[in-house]
Amino acid sequence: MSKIKARKGAPYARILGVGGYRPVRVVPNEVILEKIDSSDEWIRSRSGIETRHWANDEETVAAMSIEAAGKAIADAGITAERIGAVVVSTVSHFSQTPAVATEIADKLGTDKAAAFDISAGCAGFGYGLTLAKGMIVEGSAEYVLVIGVERLSDLTDLEDRATAFLFGDGAGAVVVGPSEEPHIGPTVWGSEGDKSETIKQTVPWNEFLPHSRLRPSGSAPTGDASELPVDSEGNVKFPAITQEGQAVFRWAVFEMAKVAQQALDAAGITADDLDVFIPHQANVRIIDSMVKTLKLPEHVTVARDVRTTGNTSAASIPLAMERLLATGEAKSGDTALVIGFGAGLVYAATVVTLP
Repeated sequence: MSKIKARKGAPYARILGVGGYRPVRVVPNEVILEKIDSSDEWIRSRSGIETRHWANDEETVAAMSIEAAGKAIADAGITAERIGAVVVSTVSHFSQTPAVATEIADKLGTDKAAAFDISAGCAGFGYGLTLAKGMIVEGSAEYVLVIGVERLSDLTDLEDRATAFLFGDGAGAVVVGPSEEPHIGPTVWGSEGDKSETIKQTVPWNEFLPHSRLRPSGSAPTGDASELPVDSEGNVKFPAITQEGQAVFRWAVFEMAKVAQQALDAAGITADDLDVFIPHQANVRIIDSMVKTLKLPEHVTVARDVRTTGNTSAASIPLAMERLLATGEAKSGDTALVIGFGAGLVYAATVVTLP
C-alpha cells in the first residue's frame, strides 16, 4: 500500500490580476513598406494591422516581462513574495539556458519561486494558464504568475511579403490564485504535428551557425556563412518565422472554431452566456471569421487588439485582455472565451472569469 501523501490545494483557481507592456516604439505600416512591394491598404485588408510595437535594446524579453508582471501582481493585490511559481511562454528568448523565468522571478522579488519557460507558440498563454490552475488545485503553489512575452521583431524577415507586416513585441501577464468557485473552465488543447511545416523557423539554429557540431550529416563546418540565405543587400539573414498563409487561415477559421465551441461545451455554457471573446490576435480576418462561425451574439465584446499591437504570439491574449479591461470595453467578472493557436500546430481554449 502506498504511503505517499497527497497535498491538497484550493478547490478551484481564477485569474486575480492582469498587466501588460508594449514597447515605446510604434511602427506604422509605412515603415514595413520600405522593404516589401505592398501598400498600406493591402496590409490593412489582409490583416487589419495598422501599427505594431518594436522593442529597443533595453526592452528585452526579461525587462518587458518584469514590467507586465509587476502590474499584474499589483492588480491582484498581493506581493511578489507570495508568488509560488513563474511560468513564461516565449519563443523569442535566445539563451537556451537558463530559463528567462528564473531571472524574472528573482528580479520581481519572489521567495525562490519555481520558474520555467514553455514553448507553445501562440497557444503558450493557454498552456501556461492550464499549468497554473493545476498547480493551485494540486497545492504546489498558492499564486502563479503566467507571462506571455515575445520580441518577434527579432524573428521577422522584413523582405518576406507574407509575414513582414504581421509581428510585434510585448508582454502580458496574469496572476492566478485560489478560488472557492470555478472561474477557469476545462481546457481543450492539443496539437497537429502533421501540419508543423505551415508555421516554422526558416533556418534551424544548427544550420545557421557555421561552426556548429550539430550541422546536418555530411555538411562539414565551413567556418563561413556562404551557405546561409542573404537579403537584398547581401547581409546574412537571421533565422525568421515563415508561414503558409492560406493553410494557416483555413485551419484557424474552421478547426479552431470547433475547438472554441468544445471549450464552451466543456464549461457548460453557450455563446449567449459569453460577455467577451479574446482569441489569439493573429489577424482580424481570422477573428471576424471565427465570430461568424461561432455565431456570437451582438452583445459579445470581441478583442481586436491586433490592429495596433500586431501579432505578439504568446503575449497576444493577455495584452488584449489587459486593454479591454483598461478601456472599459470589458469589466471585472465578465465571462470570456479565450483561445490561442499557432506554430506546432498547437492550440488551447478555455472559458475564464475576467479579473
